[in-house]
Amino acid sequence: MMSNGGYQDRILTCRDCGRDFTFSAGEQEFYASRNLTNEPGRCPSCRAARRNSQSTTPRSRNVEHYETTCADCGRLTSVPFVPREDRPVYCSDCYQLHRPVRNSHSYSSSRSQGGRDRYSSGW
Repeated sequence: MMSNGGYQDRILTCRDCGRDFTFSAGEQEFYASRNLTNEPGRCPSCRAARRNSQSTTPRSRNVEHYETTCADCGRLTSVPFVPREDRPVYCSDCYQLHRPVRNSHSYSSSRSQGGRDRYSSGW
């Protein structure tokens, strides 16, 4: 009789280091309970190393930047998008001055459009 719902230990090869590792019956049962359909491609050591390296690496490492001139101060600046001739581009300092104000309250947009919000009596 097999415990762990009929799962048996399997030997897999790590795609990073090439070493064999055991995908245990218990791990397989855990994966199945979470509806995870792909088996692990990395050994536990390489998975841990990858997790640690991702937490310290900035996410925007492969974003291409474009050099342009700030529309306000004329300073050379770099932006993560292709600048267009019909829209001004600002350096980070000048952008803070032109940045649209965002209100985190959901009722503010209805108030600005003349509608009532739940905080005004209106009567």
